[in-house]
Amino acid sequence: MSVYLDYNASALVRPEVQDVMAKALADNGNPSAVHAAGRRARARVETARAQVAALVGADATAVVFSSGGTESNAQALLSALAAGCERLIVCATEHPCVAEAATASGKPVKMLPVNRDGVVDLNRLRELLGQPGRAVVAIHHANNESGAIQPIAEAARLVRSAGGWLHVDAIQSAGKIPVDMAALGADSLTLSAHKLGGPQGVGALVLKEGREAVRMIHGAGQERGLRAGTENVPGIAGFGAAADCAARDLAASQAHVAWRDAAEARVKAAGATIIAEGAPRLPNTLFMAAPGWDSPQQLITLDLMGVMVSAGSACSSGKTKPSRAILATGLVDLATNGIRISGGWGTTEADWIRFADAWLEAWGKRRARAAQTVEVA
Repeated sequence: MSVYLDYNASALVRPEVQDVMAKALADNGNPSAVHAAGRRARARVETARAQVAALVGADATAVVFSSGGTESNAQALLSALAAGCERLIVCATEHPCVAEAATASGKPVKMLPVNRDGVVDLNRLRELLGQPGRAVVAIHHANNESGAIQPIAEAARLVRSAGGWLHVDAIQSAGKIPVDMAALGADSLTLSAHKLGGPQGVGALVLKEGREAVRMIHGAGQERGLRAGTENVPGIAGFGAAADCAARDLAASQAHVAWRDAAEARVKAAGATIIAEGAPRLPNTLFMAAPGWDSPQQLITLDLMGVMVSAGSACSSGKTKPSRAILATGLVDLATNGIRISGGWGTTEADWIRFADAWLEAWGKRRARAAQTVEVA
């Protein structure tokens, strides 16, 4: 039986979510309709809105549903620029959807560097904020590859004192560690259902009181006029159920720390480099690199052994794209050697042990073959 350890890419859908979505699909109505089916659909949407808001300590009226985190991140940046921000400061390890949306805005963009463990340089942020023009600053709460957690509250104080807008992508952190919008000091925050055990294709933008979103998709007046188009009622209902479950299971997610750390110690002793090892990290995430062993080769080998993980980089046309998270930390020689192991609500200690066993077995065979090659030469 295969082991799934790729929750940071997409969590397995929770049984509670499947049940809620099945009921919504069986009782389909347009939430804008005034008849009974429409009212039931509207109730599902608003229940989910309250559930998603509760996960991050926000008011339900602050939540705008979308097609996913990519759309919501773009809407957040455009909203900040519409509010008077003239330039963007983007964390160097930000998800591509944020980095590319910033570039596509046509406004000046400065990269905010990170240290060797992938944590933002607050002194450099202070310097960048001191330059002319109001800035929107984008810093993800936790990196999607390494799991490194950023000092958001400290960054928020700097951004606030400079009159800027802080956007926080909390897509990876929500449901794994506490996320409270007020405590973080974020002006806008984004979430994605499928990282929580919900369906793919549903996300949310959450706005601080007093901040307004701009409309990206025009049409009728859905989502208080902020996103046109008939709501994906089953998906949104599933999002709400996933948020509810994630809040319920938040304390239990800490069990991954011991399981992850035990696996990490074993692979590190065998020669793997742990990325962001010195930073506070998400409890479920291990990002590691093996010298001379490309990410795709590791993934294929592990998959054939029944263990599903992901690369720290995207692969296309047989070529490995260097990991943004590794490059930003200065470990250039390892940029195409990273793999990410990430557990979730359905993961057990045995799954982490099986990963470590499989990787160590494959690594041992690889090193033995390399040694034989050297002897023959």
